[in-house]
Amino acid sequence: MSDTDDTSTREKWQRAYDDMMMRVKTAYEEAEESTRPALEGFIHKARDSAVELEELTHEEAEKVAYYLRRDLQDAGKHLAETGHELGDWLRFDIDQIEDRLLSVLSLVADRTRLEMLKFEHDIEEGPAWNTGEITGPGTLVCESCGTTLRFHATGHIPPCPKCNHTVFHRKNKP
Repeated sequence: MSDTDDTSTREKWQRAYDDMMMRVKTAYEEAEESTRPALEGFIHKARDSAVELEELTHEEAEKVAYYLRRDLQDAGKHLAETGHELGDWLRFDIDQIEDRLLSVLSLVADRTRLEMLKFEHDIEEGPAWNTGEITGPGTLVCESCGTTLRFHATGHIPPCPKCNHTVFHRKNKP
């Protein structure tokens, strides 16, 4: 696979992440109640739409849906547990995020904050973020050396620029 193919795939997945986020937001705005099962259903529907519209293969859509679910769960968990604002979860100035993406992320994360407390598989530091995956805005911390990666928009997670490690976590607590 060439660098051009890698770049094209990353860009495709980043667009798909943003598109799925918009589909989840739209579905949430139309819903009467915000529950965890509803959120899961909306993510599945957004995933299936991406496949039906031939934006992604089924396997690619599963991966992007996982990335979206992980970020939304982590944001909701942080908001519910700490009562802090979304900017604290992102760990940088919220004004630096693209307006459209911030609006979507804020709406979904805020509506899911109480539901996130109910997750049976809470992990103290949250799920792992790995090189090669897509993530939404926020700050990831290298598990090996502590270097931070800041994402102001949806982006592809590279290896750590300092130690080349490939596993990160989102540091929620200041």
